[in-house]
Order: sequence, then structure tokens, then C-alpha cells
Amino acid sequence: MSEPSVAPARPEPLHGLMLLLGTLALSLATFMNVLDSSIANVSIPAIAGDLGVSPNQGTWVITSFGVANAIAVPLTGWLTMRFGAVRLITASILLFVLTSWLCGFAPSLEMLVVFRVMQGLVAGPMIPLSQTLLLSSYPSAKAGTALALWGVTTLVAPVVGPLLGGWITDNVSWPWIFYINVPVGLLSAAVTWGIYRKRETPIRKLPIDTVGLTLLVLWVGSLQLMLDKGKELDWFASNEIIILSLVALVSFAVFVVWEFTDKHPVVDLRLFKGRNFAFGALALSVAYGLFFGNVVLMPLWLQQWMGYTATSAGMALAPVGFLAILLTPLVGKKVGQWDPRRMATGAFIVFALVLWLRSQFTTQTDFQHILWPTLLQGAAMAFFFIPLTTLTLSGQPPERIPAAAGLSNFVRIMAGAMGTSIATTVWDSRASLHHAHLTESLTATNPVFVSTMEGLQASGLTAEQAMLQINRLIDQQAYTRAADDVFLASSVMFLLLIGLIWLTRRPAQHKANAAQDAGGAH
Repeated sequence: MSEPSVAPARPEPLHGLMLLLGTLALSLATFMNVLDSSIANVSIPAIAGDLGVSPNQGTWVITSFGVANAIAVPLTGWLTMRFGAVRLITASILLFVLTSWLCGFAPSLEMLVVFRVMQGLVAGPMIPLSQTLLLSSYPSAKAGTALALWGVTTLVAPVVGPLLGGWITDNVSWPWIFYINVPVGLLSAAVTWGIYRKRETPIRKLPIDTVGLTLLVLWVGSLQLMLDKGKELDWFASNEIIILSLVALVSFAVFVVWEFTDKHPVVDLRLFKGRNFAFGALALSVAYGLFFGNVVLMPLWLQQWMGYTATSAGMALAPVGFLAILLTPLVGKKVGQWDPRRMATGAFIVFALVLWLRSQFTTQTDFQHILWPTLLQGAAMAFFFIPLTTLTLSGQPPERIPAAAGLSNFVRIMAGAMGTSIATTVWDSRASLHHAHLTESLTATNPVFVSTMEGLQASGLTAEQAMLQINRLIDQQAYTRAADDVFLASSVMFLLLIGLIWLTRRPAQHKANAAQDAGGAH
């Protein structure tokens, strides 16, 4: 459905303590949401081990949240008109608290995934509505300040997420990465309701595209299930994967036809007729899928094969936000003056450089050399979201901006979940290939292999234990080389994506700032 503008300029701006508390409460809601998309990354090995599943299956905890969140985003406009922005965000925060609590209590991976789906669904309205209400709290002249304050929370969360998630996993237990949302969410909901309940937005009943929504859930759910379970079920050798792929394909085809012909589509696909929206959304989404897939892969490799604890893996990933926090205000200020295509091109080149540096990692790479590319990646993040969203939304009339922002966010979040599944599947597949190549020469006639076996057995190991020790070392090499393959392929893809950026038109300078709510793209 085309998202109606839910930020009427009728309420008077807030002042003093009320403005401070309102900003804090809405920022906490955003912070909690963004935190939950990054805090689980370093905890996946611990969650998988505790629930008796493989780390690859553990990544479902991330993808299930992302897919459900993506599906909920396009419904925000309709739900806001039906229930009011203040009621909706308060209910969304409280339900987020409840589902977070349930996630912590999950006794199995299946139940945890179910609760993460529920958490993703109720989280959908939180980011766009926190931004909407925050903008209505400030005078129009200070809209940039409001967005900057709001945007900092979306940048701090990726720094705090891995550190906090790692520390909690190592020193308490992984369920507490979800339990910490309970006090934060209750405080945010109470203050938001207390300050904003008298500033409710107008309510009116609008029809909802139930057929389109059903088809959306069907094709998105089937596609993600296919990607998540493909490796486990040997892809198209499995009837289940064949059925899921057919359901995804057919329901997507019907969905596209239906959305183009329905009067009140749940997702306004006509936006893709615009050149800037089509190429901008495609570049943003594919790039985000590459970025997020690698963000999930790094802590898995560090913890499974490099001997890092969840805390030390978090420390290796946390610096990504430092340059992002420093540079984002500059990007927000200059995006209306500089060519956003040049800014996004610079971001993609830095991403490519970062991933190329990571593709040189070996089993001997130390913490410092792992840290530097992560720090550098923060600069790319700063020049990534705002310029690309500016390009994507440019040329849209004001009444179409919410629908366009909703659709671009839906495609981006979906790409993030798919990128995670694809990156971990390719990593596993390439590791098997490297393992086979590395073991080809390990025969009884190989003097190095024979002497290694004899040395291990001389140290007190049985022949079977010595073989297991050698196999572990080969696995470490194989998974490190496989991670390098994923990093290198991602680096090349970032360079190729630059071409998409230059298929867009440069926005008119006075319109460029309209998309500074790109902060929501986090």
C-alpha cells in the first residue's frame, strides 16, 4: 500500500525537558531495534551450540528477523492511518519487549526462529514512526538536527551490538541479549506514550490489499526458506527445495501482476518505473546484501576457526561505527551540494578495498590486521546509506516519498537476509572444495603427512586422535580460504555495482535533502 504521509505539521514543537525526553525515548526504540539486528551476530556459535544445531542453522536467528521485518515495513502506512502513529509505535515497542522476552526463553532453534519472526513483524513500524514523531517534535528549521540526533543512534548500535552481545554471551548467557530489551523497551514505551498521546495522528479506515499481502508473505517466506535450508537438503536433489522454489516463483509472478493492477497495492511496484528509484534501490539493496552477508560471516569465521571468544570477536567488529559516527554529519550536510553519485562511488570503492584486504587473511593473521579493515569500513558506511537513499528517492513528489522509502527499505532488508544465507552457503561450499584439494596429497606415501602423524603419536595421541587433529588443521585452512573467496567475490561485486549508480540522474540540489531520512536505512 502506498504509505501516506504520517507526519502532519499540526502539533506545536516540543520544548525543554519534554523535547529531551521525547528524543531520548524515540531514540531508545530505534536503538533497541537496530541493536537486535547486530547483537546476535557474535552470539550465533553459542546459540547454535546450546540448542544443538550447526552454526549455519544458527544464522536463521538473523535471517528470520530480517525477513519478517521486511514484510512488516510496507504495512506501516496502512497501520498508522488505521490506529494512529502514537498508539502504533507504543504497541510496537511493548510487543517487541514481549517477543524479546520469549526469544530468551526459547527451548529450541525452531521456537527461537518463531519468536524472532514475531519480533521482526512487530518491529516493522518502530524505525519509520520514531523518525516521524521525532520530526514533529522539532521546529522545521531544526529538522536536520533532529535527524542527526536520531541517526547517531542507528550508527552507535552497530558498535555497541557486537561488544555487548559478545560480553553478555561470554559472561552471562546468550538469552540475555534478548532480555536486555525488556527494561529499555518498557522505559521507551512509557515515556513515548506519556509525551505523545495527546499528539496522535488522524485516523481513518482504508482498505488493505489482503491478496497482495498473502502473496508477499508466500513468496518471501518460500524464497528465504529455500535459501536457508538448501545446503542442508542438498538443494534441488530435495523435493522440499523444488516445491519451495516453485511456490516462490509462481507466487512472486502473481504478486507482481496483482500489485500492478490493484487500486490499493500493499507495495507500490509502479515506483520501479522511475529510473532513479529502480537503479538506486537495486544498487542499495545488492550492496546491503553483500555488506550484511560479510558482517555475519566475519564473527562466524573468527569464533569457529580462529579461536576468538564472542567478546574478542565483538571487539574486532565494533570499530566499524567510529568513522561512520564522525563522518555521517558531514555527509548529511553535503549531500545536497555534492553529487551523491560520486559519494556513493567512493563508498563502494572503500567497501571493495576493505573486502580485498580481508581476502588476504590467513590463519596467522593477528588481531590488529583484522581490526584495520573494520575501522576503514566505517567511512564507507557513512558515504553509503544517505547518498544512495537520496538518489533512490529523488524526483518523487512529497506524497510519494513515504511509499518510496517504505518499498526501498523492504527490498534492502530482504536483500540483507538473502545476503546472509548466500554468504554462509557459499562459504560452506567453498570450504568443502578447499578441504578436498588440501587432502588430495595426504596419503601414506607423503613423507610430510607420515612424519606429522608419527610426531603426534609420539606425543601420546592415538592414530585416530592424530588424524582428527590433522583434519581440524585442514578444516581451519579450508574455511579460512573459503572466507577469503567470499570476501574477494564481494569486493569485485562492489566495483561492478558502481555502474548501477551512474545509471541514475543527479538529483536537483534543493531536493537532495528530502532523503536525509536515509538514516532509517540502517
